[in-house]
Amino acid sequence: MKLNHLNLTVTDVKLAKEFLEKYFDLQIKHTRNDSFALLNDDHGLVLSLMKGSQASYPKTFHIGFIQPNDDQVNKIYQRLKDDGFDVKPPQRAHGWTFYVQAPGGFTVEVLSFENL
Repeated sequence: MKLNHLNLTVTDVKLAKEFLEKYFDLQIKHTRNDSFALLNDDHGLVLSLMKGSQASYPKTFHIGFIQPNDDQVNKIYQRLKDDGFDVKPPQRAHGWTFYVQAPGGFTVEVLSFENL
């Protein structure tokens, strides 16, 4: 069985969906005003974003986008950095990884397991 649906409460649906489209190639399938968006990818993921007055997640909560190699992690990091996101450089941990605070109040991890 495959996990293929996730719902996130976000403080700004419009900014969150634009972020996920631009940096992680998710496609918008449906929106309702600025209160709801349904996105998907080419691998069967369905991600819904629902507007909330606050997005309150535990400190370690995040969603992740696993990349095929370390170079792709570096490219996404550089795009985010160039666009003004406050993001620390990738580091070797449980993979080649970095985290970024996404618009809307949730954390995204970008990682590769290429050189484990």
